[in-house]
Amino acid sequence: MLLLPNEFQPALLPAANESEPIQWFVFAGGNLLVRPTTDGVELPVAAIWPFAKLPTMRRLYLGLLHGQPCHAAEVEPGTPPPGMKFESLRALWSRLDDARLGVAGHAAQLIEWDRTHQFCGCCGAPTQRRADERARHCVACGSMAYPRLSPVVMVRVVRERQILLARAARFAPGVYSVLAGFVEAGETLEQTICREVWEEVNIRVGNVRYFASQSWPFPHSLMIAFTADYAEGDLRADGREIIDVGWFSPDALPGLPSPMSMAWRLIEDFVAGNR
Repeated sequence: MLLLPNEFQPALLPAANESEPIQWFVFAGGNLLVRPTTDGVELPVAAIWPFAKLPTMRRLYLGLLHGQPCHAAEVEPGTPPPGMKFESLRALWSRLDDARLGVAGHAAQLIEWDRTHQFCGCCGAPTQRRADERARHCVACGSMAYPRLSPVVMVRVVRERQILLARAARFAPGVYSVLAGFVEAGETLEQTICREVWEEVNIRVGNVRYFASQSWPFPHSLMIAFTADYAEGDLRADGREIIDVGWFSPDALPGLPSPMSMAWRLIEDFVAGNR
């Protein structure tokens, strides 16, 4: 699962006495620069910026991973350095070690935030980075912009020994997943679950319980997962977001989402509990 490792120590500025070589998280168009190896990929490591032919659009200090300083940078999309390539974070799952993949997700969200908040949303004046917190400050009107998070709820609905799985039009062929949706202004997480389930598949749920959460940097979501029990109603896909839905037993599941996702974890937990 995509997760910021506990061993990572976030920071705004490097310590004055830092001397370890830097781990570079270099992005272009949302993709990460990596060097393919025989058993996965590796990230560039160098004491200073190692790519003279790749001028940076922005750089951010991230913090320390196992005592090694980590920096993020964004460059213009183009030809990567010899022996390297730009790849999406999804494509790097299981090929880049979990700790660095988690930091890469963190870096991707901060790069996206910094890129999209160069100007104040209130008055249009240029913003500046703060030195004392992760924020951009408008000198003209005083407005502050912090890294954005968009909360999304995800819910595993169960009826006896069956799990509710649905197919959205945007999914890859044959793939089904649990239901999910963005939290609306003024809603609690539990209200969002009940509304989304009713709107998308025409049933009511109860006994909503927290399961786990996961950062999802595509580009800036926080997935908050729950479980719930079927209460009433006749299952019916809305025909807009959901094109098919059904109840599935643990030994007859359809195609499933990526193992890096929270949806996979919810489904895997259901299967383990119903063997």
